[in-house]
Amino acid sequence: MIRVAAVGDLHVDAGNADAWREALAPCAADADLLLLAGDLTQAGSDVETKALVSVLTGIPIEIVAVLGNHDYEHDRVSSLVARLRDAGVRVLEGEAWELRTNGAQLGIVGVKGFCGGFEGASASEFGEPEMKSFMAATRGAAGRLKHALLGLRSDFRVVLTHYAPIPGTLEGEVPGLHPFLGSQLLGDAIDEVGADLVLHGHAHRGRERGRTARGIPVRNVAYPVIRRSYRVYALPGALDCACTAPLGPYEEVPG
Repeated sequence: MIRVAAVGDLHVDAGNADAWREALAPCAADADLLLLAGDLTQAGSDVETKALVSVLTGIPIEIVAVLGNHDYEHDRVSSLVARLRDAGVRVLEGEAWELRTNGAQLGIVGVKGFCGGFEGASASEFGEPEMKSFMAATRGAAGRLKHALLGLRSDFRVVLTHYAPIPGTLEGEVPGLHPFLGSQLLGDAIDEVGADLVLHGHAHRGRERGRTARGIPVRNVAYPVIRRSYRVYALPGALDCACTAPLGPYEEVPG
């Protein structure tokens, strides 16, 4: 059995770093690795990056992350990624990473993803150059995700994104916002190749559990949704097997 701890939308800054450091400390005893589903910082500033690194440094298990939209706000992504990697965090963007643990090979594919919407309410690459560029970003993310999945030969495959790949885990969000919270193209890519578990964040008012069209389990692990500092999922089966105590009252941050 492989135990995967996961959480997204930490929105770390100098004011909550101590709380997150304490809250994530037990994950090494609960899980074999920790996955972070984007929006690691409040706005991607250097001060917040320093706080985030202080939170993650010292966790003695592998940490794999994707970025979220908040991490791009200050246009310091290259610095953020470099400092995380220097701290031993594997930051993925359309890439796969594999490790062997507990007698099995686990493959993780990570991509931030992007907007676009879902069947019946999705954008298309038609009309103005701005719309074509918008959708090209989503199509590119889905293409990188598919390519990385195809390259895996692991016993188990986990997909880690920030934006949602299905509408099911967006229930509770204002329907008009769904096109800005994820894209059907991500879910289609996952279904085409296959995976054992999909983890995403971003949708603060969504619900935790859903499935792709072909039945692959999807979990929205945004902290405001799971209300725990992380959830732990067991493979095979993608079953919830543990969770920690709540981190504390959540201060709402726009997604």
